[in-house]
Amino acid sequence: MPKKNNHRRRFRLPRPTSWRGLFVKLAIAGLVPLLVFFAYCDAKVRGAFDPQRYDQPAKVYARPLVLASGAVLTSYELEEELRNLGYRQLRLVNEPGSYLRQGDMFTIYLRPFDFADGHRKAKKITVEMAATTVRVVRNALGERIAEEQLDPTVIGGVYPGRHEDRLMLSLDEVPEMLVETLLQVEDRHFYSHFGLSPRSIARALIVNIKAGRTVQGGSTLTQQLVKNTLLTNERSLWRKFKEAAMSLLTEMHYSKDRILEAYINEVYLGQEGNRAIHGFGLAARHYFNRPLQELDLAQVSMLVGLVKGPSYYDPWRHPQRATSRRNTVLAELAEEGWLNAEQLEAWKKEPLSLSKSSALAGVYPAYVDLVRRQLSRDYARQDLQKNGLRIFTPFDPLLQRRAEAATAKALSQLAERKKDLQVAMVVTAVDSGDVVAVIGGRQPRYAGFNRALDALRPIGSLAKPAVYLTALNQPDKYTLLTKLRDEPLSVPNADGTLWRPSNYGRKAHGMVPLHKALSHSYNLATANLGLDLGLSDVLDMFQRLGVHRPLLEVPSMLLGAAELAPIEVAAMYQTIAADGRYTPLRTIYAVSDAKGKPLARYPQQPKQVIDAAPVHLLQYAMLETVREGTGKSVYRVLPKDYRVAGKTGTSNDTRDSWFAGFAGDYLAVVWMGLDNNASTGLTGASGALRVWRQFMAEASTEQMPFAQRSNMEYLWVDAESGLRTQSWCENARYVPFIKGSEPRQSGGCAPDGEKMWNWFKGIFD
Repeated sequence: MPKKNNHRRRFRLPRPTSWRGLFVKLAIAGLVPLLVFFAYCDAKVRGAFDPQRYDQPAKVYARPLVLASGAVLTSYELEEELRNLGYRQLRLVNEPGSYLRQGDMFTIYLRPFDFADGHRKAKKITVEMAATTVRVVRNALGERIAEEQLDPTVIGGVYPGRHEDRLMLSLDEVPEMLVETLLQVEDRHFYSHFGLSPRSIARALIVNIKAGRTVQGGSTLTQQLVKNTLLTNERSLWRKFKEAAMSLLTEMHYSKDRILEAYINEVYLGQEGNRAIHGFGLAARHYFNRPLQELDLAQVSMLVGLVKGPSYYDPWRHPQRATSRRNTVLAELAEEGWLNAEQLEAWKKEPLSLSKSSALAGVYPAYVDLVRRQLSRDYARQDLQKNGLRIFTPFDPLLQRRAEAATAKALSQLAERKKDLQVAMVVTAVDSGDVVAVIGGRQPRYAGFNRALDALRPIGSLAKPAVYLTALNQPDKYTLLTKLRDEPLSVPNADGTLWRPSNYGRKAHGMVPLHKALSHSYNLATANLGLDLGLSDVLDMFQRLGVHRPLLEVPSMLLGAAELAPIEVAAMYQTIAADGRYTPLRTIYAVSDAKGKPLARYPQQPKQVIDAAPVHLLQYAMLETVREGTGKSVYRVLPKDYRVAGKTGTSNDTRDSWFAGFAGDYLAVVWMGLDNNASTGLTGASGALRVWRQFMAEASTEQMPFAQRSNMEYLWVDAESGLRTQSWCENARYVPFIKGSEPRQSGGCAPDGEKMWNWFKGIFD
């Protein structure tokens, strides 16, 4: 029999699916993206809190104030310096950053500080002051010491693109009081949870339900750190989920102490302009101008209170809110038994004790601008923005304030004539070439166009010393008594026009001695002299003096058509003040890393570019300028017997007013003008000189030295004829000559007979 077709056996109903298998498959399907997510989060967390990760801007420091016997300083200035540094006056000077003044006696507990040349431990000293000088400095044992110096103040920095700033601290540098207060207020169970605190979340939930709104959060310090460092402020469940995951991973990778240290350095606590203040270390400087270690409980409580909302509780803008929040923090400490009721009330009555303004504000923008430009030559921008470099400068806050006061006074006096008058000023130390003060505009505390560095303006008669020095450098041809032609001239320009200079006042003076031509700033005499010397030789002298900007070889440059910035003029006159030694102007003398390790030094290396003898002759004529010539109004303010040398400068149509001059200690260059290049109606004497003389009257303590030199011969000569004469003769002048160039012939009033007897008799009358 044929077999029965039983093909239906090939088809079977499927077995019921195993629920266990399905669960496994779904679990695997869900686990893979979860593992990917956690891998992503783990990659983000690893290395996130490395100290090197944080941007640490370079800090720029002023000079440390040196306290040495005989140093010129008043008691007022010393106390002002201490206050600016945030030193507190206490009855008992028993901690760093404190002092006590008793009349002219100061007891100072110096802070520890990493100077450019090494670390200084905290120490106590006493300083006895005289009227205008330091009398004596003693150590804690009462022994006299040669000198000591205050810690320098921060005057600025170089900040990253996102304008974050912080002062990195290790956990052992953080006061225990801050740690305990922070944990009490923000995360009481920090050392017991694993990144998330169910207890805190539950407590916050209950409080918020009772209040009917969100009044308390349940985030741990770890969560706050993760959010501030790795996440955005987005409000969503997904962001909270990432925050939770990253917090768990952070706790896996880092110790509690490391997390706490990162939080203390990272937390956002305020704003200074466009600069974000991060970390408690910098916040202490920002609000109180003191190191974190010197704050009291009330100040620490205010900083901890700011964590909740730095803008809302800004103590300068909202002092009542800040005080209330601080008192809430103090109350929480009392609840835990840290304070009794009496102590709590006492601390609540404490004022906020803020500094007058942020100690981090860029109050010297023009000077810091100059520092940044010099730094950019040697350091990459990233190094300056991230590596916490410490930049030490010779900037002198005392001199800067005197310069600001002098400019403000002059601008006030001239306000009726020109309301928009601008000013720039550069001050250098004659002996070193250090730039010690800079003013970039009529509002020197505000950043903006830096006229001291960038305002290229015709220098007028400030060019003349280069012309006369070119001549005096040829003693076989020129002396101070050489007669020059102060007569009209006409010189064709390259474009076919004629250059016809004239004197101020439109008057020619005929034949005049060289020293008078300079001291009275005669244009015609200078132009004739410069053309006789040759334009190329005069341009070479500009370069030797330190003017590196290319200048056009045209006749008008002899009278200051060349456009230079005040800082360039200062470099030129610095060489003259330093007896022909060229020294590049210095604004940085040392750089160290964030831990105080020296990285670079910038020693000065002066170079004798012009023999001192002809420079000495030039200085003589510049002394005459302020005694008898265009700068004689100097002595309306300065003592009549005080030696200073200088030169006025006025550009065409009185658009620019200049004065450059020096004493024995400081050189100052001042410019006045209008940004639109319109006429000011001011000459160098009526404008810039006002600022210069007021500044020097307040700042300079060493008059210009002018001793006779070994290769020089000083003689009494007749000012008109140039012949040798006697001191008692009419028109007699005591004039220096480079040996070999002095006049040989005598003339004038050589006394004999009755004249001799009358002269001899007069000695005893």
